[in-house]
Amino acid sequence: MLTEALLEALEEAGVSLQEFRELCLRLLNYGVLCRAESQTEQQLYDRYLRIEPLVEEYLDLIGVSLFHDRRFAYLRLYPPGARVPGMEDAPESAFSGGLRARLRQDEVALLLVLRLQYDKALREGQLDEHGHVLESVESLAIAMRNLLGRTLPDKIVERKRVFNRLRQLRLIDYRQDEEMENGEAWIRIHPMIVTFVSDEALTALEDELPQPEAEDVS
Repeated sequence: MLTEALLEALEEAGVSLQEFRELCLRLLNYGVLCRAESQTEQQLYDRYLRIEPLVEEYLDLIGVSLFHDRRFAYLRLYPPGARVPGMEDAPESAFSGGLRARLRQDEVALLLVLRLQYDKALREGQLDEHGHVLESVESLAIAMRNLLGRTLPDKIVERKRVFNRLRQLRLIDYRQDEEMENGEAWIRIHPMIVTFVSDEALTALEDELPQPEAEDVS
């Protein structure tokens, strides 16, 4: 879109060019925008709703796709070639993280367990009104050991790094004063875990999980 046409469209929406730039830069820098995260993100998300076609057109020009979950009020960006939820013709990828989130092996392992635990809570109707699932660190550690044969990092610095990384991606949330070495600490799993970790990744994981032995009925 030409600058003149963009300025005209922004003026009609009551948004300045500086506010448009602020919104786009925030999306490109973070790759995700969640209305419930903070007052700042609430304002940016509401601004996006006013100029949604303009933002999407700008991002499309640079090859970036945007996924908008209206139910849980969040946005996530996807780089060129990434598999975007609802776009079946896009190339397959194990993870659908915004702007090629580079994850370490321990972060990937925790992500898979978080998705499995979220799906379990979804089936059991244990979501809160915002779609979050509450899990203790202890239950996640048990699930990781049972499902993957792995453990959470023993060193508290490493454990905090893993949880902080996923918090930065807006996939989990917890109180800053929580002691993550304490199994009684609680975290909230955000519903965007479902679009971040693809069904293909879960299928691949489940294929590798040990199957329960058949009972001998003879």
